[in-house]
Amino acid sequence: MLFYGIVVNLLRTHKKYNGGKKGRRVEESRIFELFGLAFSWNTVLATIATVLLIWGLCVWCTRKLSVDQPGKPQLFLETIIDFVRGIVGGAITDPNAQMYQLLGLTLFLFVFVANMLGLPFMLNYGEHSYWRSPTADPIVCLSMAALMILLSHYIGVEKQGFKGYLINGYTKPMKAMIPLKIIEEFTNTITLALRLYGNIFAGEVLLGLIANLATSAGLVTWPVGILIQIIWQGFSLFVGSIQAYIFVTLTMVYMSHKVETEHE
Repeated sequence: MLFYGIVVNLLRTHKKYNGGKKGRRVEESRIFELFGLAFSWNTVLATIATVLLIWGLCVWCTRKLSVDQPGKPQLFLETIIDFVRGIVGGAITDPNAQMYQLLGLTLFLFVFVANMLGLPFMLNYGEHSYWRSPTADPIVCLSMAALMILLSHYIGVEKQGFKGYLINGYTKPMKAMIPLKIIEEFTNTITLALRLYGNIFAGEVLLGLIANLATSAGLVTWPVGILIQIIWQGFSLFVGSIQAYIFVTLTMVYMSHKVETEHE
C-alpha cells in the first residue's frame, strides 16, 4: 500500500505539473455551498471516509467479544483503549477520569485516521482536488480545537457550578491573573489547531514537491523520487501518530484545568 501510494503520488504530480495550463500546478479544491456556508469537497469526502473507517474498525474489532479468549481484533482495540486510558489518567487525576476516556478514544482515532488519509493517494479530476487529509484543512483543525475548549468550559460549569467555575478557573491563585487567563483561552485554541494543521499540511506539500522533483526529468529521476518518498512517507506516518497523541494529551490537560479544583 505504501509503494502504491508513492507511485500514485508521482503520477498525480506529473499530470498536475505537466498537464496543466502552461505547466502551472493545479490543485484547487472545488467548493460547494450549503445553507449559505462554503464547504470544500476534498475535506468533506475525506472526513466522511474517516468516520466510516473508524466505524468499520470498531465494528470489526467488537463483533466477537470474549472475556476468556479474545481475538486479535479485540486485543488490538483494547491496546488502543489502554493507551488512551494512560493519556487521560496522566492528565486528569479526578477519580471519575474514566468518563473522559471515551472522548479521548474518539478524538485519538479521528485525528490519527484523518492524518493518514492523505498519505496513500490523492484524487484529482480536471483542475480540482477531491482528496486530502481532513487535518490538512485549517478550518477542520480550528473547529476541533474550538469544540474541545468549549466542551471543557461546559464540563467545568456542569461539575462546579457557574460561580465555582469562575472562581476556580479565573481568580486562583490570584485575581490579577484574570486578563492572562482570558488570553490563554484564545492562545490554547489557536496553538492546539495550528500545531496539528501545520505538521499535516507541510507533510502533504512536501510529498507533492518530492513527486514533482521525481517527474522533473522523466524516468531518470524516478528512482530517486521513489526512495525519497519512501523515507518521507515513513516519517509522515510517525509525525501523524505523534500529532494525534499530542492533540489528545493537550486536550485532556486543558480539560483538567477546567474540571479540577485549584488549590491555594
